[in-house]
Amino acid sequence: MRNPVGKAAGQFGAVLIAGPTASGKSALAIEIARRTGGTVVNADSMQVYADLRILSARPSAAEEAMVPHRLYGHVDGAVNYSAMRYAADVAELLEALRAEGSLPILVGGTGLYFKAVTEGFSAMPPVPEAVRAAFRADAEGRETAALHEELAACDPVMAVRLLPSDRMRIMRALEVFRATGRSLASFQGEREPGPLGGAPMLRFFVLPDRETVKARIDGRFEAMMDEGALGEVVRLKQRGLDPLLPVMRAHGVPGLIAHLDGQVSLEEAIRRGQADTRAYAKRQVTWFRHQMAGWEAVAPEAALDVAVRRLGC
Repeated sequence: MRNPVGKAAGQFGAVLIAGPTASGKSALAIEIARRTGGTVVNADSMQVYADLRILSARPSAAEEAMVPHRLYGHVDGAVNYSAMRYAADVAELLEALRAEGSLPILVGGTGLYFKAVTEGFSAMPPVPEAVRAAFRADAEGRETAALHEELAACDPVMAVRLLPSDRMRIMRALEVFRATGRSLASFQGEREPGPLGGAPMLRFFVLPDRETVKARIDGRFEAMMDEGALGEVVRLKQRGLDPLLPVMRAHGVPGLIAHLDGQVSLEEAIRRGQADTRAYAKRQVTWFRHQMAGWEAVAPEAALDVAVRRLGC
């Protein structure tokens, strides 16, 4: 049995570590897990996919061997994985970790995942794959504006909320209506409790210097290219997946596919991947600051010392 080290560690149901990409939060989670006998649990929406080990900056095989890692690479790229599915997976995992006496250490940059496990999620049932496939076939070749008009006719509330150009979210709202006959907005008002709701939690938001993050992102993207990111995208492209799937829209994937299609140079594809990731990191910081009240903001260089004091390890 893996028992947490330190009296304070045993008082917490989980440790949550959020932060922008390339902030050093994964290394922090590994060290906390090493000191407490805990388990690192992924909270990044791209690192769940088996197809994107390199481009999602998933921990290396050596890092994963240091301490237990869960919910990494457990989803096929053809699946449109959601925050609701994530919360269900975490709920199941928590039971096993509690039986083992292992402290869950959730780490990642997907704010909606943290929201789902702590505050709950909408009670909307999953859209059957048959309904989704039929709708996608019907929508193929149709202009986004036409889809928005259809949404306005059947679900005016969501049509007002969504930009007429936001094809992915418009299609999601239409799928839900076709599957349930109800507005997506009506489900958003109904919430199921999150698996960590009410549990004592230690919550950190790792907040590095902006220029440091930019430099890390650019350097890491180049390192990922050296590690075989292009080959990863070649294999992904060969699968012929729906371009609207999350795995096909991951940072770096569209640009590298454009390069493979002869539309841009490799240098331009890399530049796009770096720029998209930098913009994403900026959005992450903004989102966390506004949406995650009560989380303790810590600089990367001080994060471990703060965690050690709080956990008594």
